[in-house]
Amino acid sequence: MSEAWERALRGAVTGEVDTAPRRLAEYSSDASNYRVRPRAVVFPRDAADVSAALYLARAEGLAITARGAGTSVAGNAIGPGLVLDFSRHLNTVLELDPDRRVARVQPGVVLAELQRRAGAHGLRFGPDPSTQNRCTLGGMIGNNACGPRAVAWGRTSDTVRELRILDGLGIERTLGNDLSAVAGLADFTRTHLALIRTELGRFERQASGYALEHLLPERGSALAKAFVGTEGTCGLLLEATVELVPVPAATMLVVLGYPDMPTAADDIAAVMAVRPIAVEGMDARLVDVVRAHRGGVPELPRGGGWLLVEIDGATEELARERAEALRAGAHAMDVRIVPDRAEARALWAIRADGAGLAGRTPDGQPAWPGWEDAAVPPDRLGDYLREFETLTREHGVDGLLYGHFGDGCIHVRLDLPIADAPQRFRAFLEDAARQVVKFGGSLSGEHGDGRARSDLLRFMYSRETLDAFAAFKALFDADAVLNPGVLVHPRPVDTDLRLAGLRPLPAGGGFAFLADGDLATAVHRCVGVGKCRADTSASGGFMCPSYLATADEKDSTRGRARVLQEVVRGALDWRSEAVAESLDLCLSCKACHSDCPAGVDMATYKSETLYRRYRRRLRPVDHYALGQLPRWLGAAARLPRLVNRAGAVRPLRRLGLRLAGMDPRREVPALADKSFRRGWRPHAVPTAALPVMLWIDTFTDGFDPEIAGAAVDLIESLGQRVTIPERRVCCGLTWISTGQLDGARKRLRATLEALDAHVRAGGVVVGLEPSCTAALRDDLPRLLPDDPRAAAVAGAVRTLAEFLESQPGWRPPDLTGRTVLVQPHCHQHAALGFEADRRILRATGAQVTEITGCCGLAGNFGMQRGHYDVSVAVAENGLLPALRGAPEDSILIADGFSCRTQAAQLAGRSFRHLAQLLHDAADLEK
Repeated sequence: MSEAWERALRGAVTGEVDTAPRRLAEYSSDASNYRVRPRAVVFPRDAADVSAALYLARAEGLAITARGAGTSVAGNAIGPGLVLDFSRHLNTVLELDPDRRVARVQPGVVLAELQRRAGAHGLRFGPDPSTQNRCTLGGMIGNNACGPRAVAWGRTSDTVRELRILDGLGIERTLGNDLSAVAGLADFTRTHLALIRTELGRFERQASGYALEHLLPERGSALAKAFVGTEGTCGLLLEATVELVPVPAATMLVVLGYPDMPTAADDIAAVMAVRPIAVEGMDARLVDVVRAHRGGVPELPRGGGWLLVEIDGATEELARERAEALRAGAHAMDVRIVPDRAEARALWAIRADGAGLAGRTPDGQPAWPGWEDAAVPPDRLGDYLREFETLTREHGVDGLLYGHFGDGCIHVRLDLPIADAPQRFRAFLEDAARQVVKFGGSLSGEHGDGRARSDLLRFMYSRETLDAFAAFKALFDADAVLNPGVLVHPRPVDTDLRLAGLRPLPAGGGFAFLADGDLATAVHRCVGVGKCRADTSASGGFMCPSYLATADEKDSTRGRARVLQEVVRGALDWRSEAVAESLDLCLSCKACHSDCPAGVDMATYKSETLYRRYRRRLRPVDHYALGQLPRWLGAAARLPRLVNRAGAVRPLRRLGLRLAGMDPRREVPALADKSFRRGWRPHAVPTAALPVMLWIDTFTDGFDPEIAGAAVDLIESLGQRVTIPERRVCCGLTWISTGQLDGARKRLRATLEALDAHVRAGGVVVGLEPSCTAALRDDLPRLLPDDPRAAAVAGAVRTLAEFLESQPGWRPPDLTGRTVLVQPHCHQHAALGFEADRRILRATGAQVTEITGCCGLAGNFGMQRGHYDVSVAVAENGLLPALRGAPEDSILIADGFSCRTQAAQLAGRSFRHLAQLLHDAADLEK
């Protein structure tokens, strides 16, 4: 790609054009096993940009690939030339007509946004894949997406009325029910009538290949429907008109338990007899993975496999009647009807996260797509599953089953030997293709063929059909510039594998605890499902705050993982600008540690990367100022009034912040007149045999000692004696977040010395600052895995809420009639859990509202120079709107120092700690 051509592209496109190594790394993979590095990524703003990019790509002889959210598991959203990301700008619902029940959308519209708009009119888009909170309509049209409710409302192809596209020559075409829209298509259809009628459209989920059956006259010559599922090989979508369906008046979830998944599949006819709107299957082993990942799932009926069946009705009573009819008619060993909607959502969430959670086999091995969504006619599903189990055993692979049993579509991720034995990978896929064809099935049931299965179409279709596919594509894309290598003239299935040849990369003295044994495997935990791109605020998620603020792939957990994947394969250097840019806006909030279904832990990877980048080298000044903050605060606490007076002088404060690598727009939090440690005098409480150790973190000690005082009073009111570490010790959090891991380990060893005797005696350690408490419980044993004291100390650490709940007879004070707004800390959400705090707050009788999402300050992040604007934007995702909407008399609770500081600096509102709330309310009750 010449510099002159690149200049021409930038001049012709009003949207962004990016050829930076970091950007190319981010777009080199989707959610598949494949890696294809593009030449440039384009973010078109309008149809003219799409046309200009296509014209110039043709002139340069480059391929062009359309991309939405990049959640394709088949490798059809990556390409070697230009990648056009439609999600950034072309993401508008142009029209929604509730009377006609249609919507007109741009290709980058996220399905959840269309559902929100349609829901206001009692309507919805029928297909609903598990990625609906980030997948785009363009991607769904490209792959012919389905989802659980396709049994009632059909596939994406069933919803499409009209499409506006650019074909491979750059000609704009409107596709509907008229074959004359494309020259030669009518003749093509007449020539291939017999072939189309015999080989295509044999059952609903025959998604592999082109859906030429829609061209048949008896099917209405539906050209728009035939275009659906062409995977970007026949045109670039500009606009789509789709049909909507009414939202059911009432629904009821029925869970059917069976001995195993094949037996569940055998019962599909009985289940379908009640005309459900969704039928999903889940393996017991998948549920076990969810249980281990989340710490619990709702009650399930007895069984080793389950069908989740959703029934609708005009009223709740009628839905219940139909659910009882299913109970009577099914052949399940146990049945549970779930009328509670919150519980039903929790059960559906198990299935929704299946794509990521199934990324590990039950014994912890990485599992990959590749044979992701094969489908067979539903009446043959049970027998297919039995033979498939035999096949996987013969090939020595394993995985977790789930899927759309009502349609005969099975999802599975397997521990395929991609990295070390690609020939075994190919052998399994070829045998699996032969097997599914034996049962009259399809290699793909909804995700398309892409690079994962196009090479295997020869097992499913005759040579004549494959030639027909090529001729069909040629009518739209005569020069084969659109997504070449997909569906037509495919590359071998074991070409361009992202994991092929991957070498282990030991932690190198950094985070030696990496769960996968080495950093290379760890960063490849990201399989690309893209949950980090979703706005999960409605469901209580915290990931990924910087992406929610910028809507840029580079700021998603996935984007960062892709860059680090290029590093561990040797394509990028640890010290490259690409890596620095990628990690710069990571808040180290740890939310991906808990919210990412694949278990990606970007905060850890960032620390490891910074450790490698700067070890024994000069660091940025803020690493010394903020990364070693407890050291400086310990000194400042000796002269708090002098420090506070200096911080109050605006020019001096701004100069000091600049010199320390911080943003001069920030305020400097005021030190307390006397730290807690300086004023500490232990109280004698003779009834307590073993004291409770209160962990006095740097922030509570220096800035908010009254919080520790309230905690002491609370604990002693229970007849307990409180002690604190004899000398000042530190959890090492600020050293960890800046990658100063040697310094962190030094401080943590000192912490073990200070806490060991107390813990060995059976004592507990109660933390007040969530980030420091999380460091003790989560980071300590992982940074010092060879020290047996580390696990013991981590196991003794409690949050204040956890400790109070464990005390017999303790009851929260009565706050009936009061309103409480609470900001959970990100680290508590990710590493500790907020359940105990939530139970205590609700037990007070107050009306409690939780703010979802990061506050945006996130330790040192929001203080660092260059981060202020993003920090504020993150706060606007949850914290600031919640404060603006809160009544003036609301009680504001935030245990995190960062959260309280952000609220005070950006909104002028003062939050209190849970300890203060419970202490003061208890005093009022006396």
